[in-house]
Amino acid sequence: MLLALLGGQLKHWIDSYGYEAIFVLVGLESIGVPLPGETALISGALYAATTHRLNIALVITLAALAAIIGDNIGFALGRWGGYRLLRGYGRYIRFDERRLKIGRYVFLRHGGKVVFFGRFVAVLRTYAAFLAGTNRMSWPRFLVFNAAGGITWATTIGIAYYYIGNTVKHVRGPLDIALGVAAAAVIVGFFIYLRRTEERYAVEAEREFPRPLEEP
Repeated sequence: MLLALLGGQLKHWIDSYGYEAIFVLVGLESIGVPLPGETALISGALYAATTHRLNIALVITLAALAAIIGDNIGFALGRWGGYRLLRGYGRYIRFDERRLKIGRYVFLRHGGKVVFFGRFVAVLRTYAAFLAGTNRMSWPRFLVFNAAGGITWATTIGIAYYYIGNTVKHVRGPLDIALGVAAAAVIVGFFIYLRRTEERYAVEAEREFPRPLEEP
């Protein structure tokens, strides 16, 4: 069954709390807490399709609102303490001076793209807003790209999985395996891309910021 893909505990939360579970999980993931926010949206969409106990339009609306609100909280946390946090403890997650410069450079040049498309990428979805605040991206600009990304993400994922649930609600294991493999392939491909482009961005960032970074 498709809902088996979602895990027993998450399915229980959706069964018990419905819209509230989706809103809280998406919102907390957007703030920076590593929780299954996108999986909650997928769960809600499939649940709406297979049980009709949730309204897909409301699922999508609440997920988009939670994403925007959570990201703005994450942005504020990054703006008011992110740089000091990364300076003090970044080394424990391999976020050293070199990567601080890369982050500053990337948000300076491509901040809007990172915020918008980061909503669709697992790791960036959790930390893009925090990093945008840390790197002093303009809040009005952040808000525009963040809202556009959150609405597009919630609508695309919600509708796609709602129709998947309606179309193949009786399909068992093979589709679950295929979806899992596809998601893993996308994530692995993204990290390979990051690894290959990190050196180029490091050179460009060093050229832009030749001296040690100071808090922006």
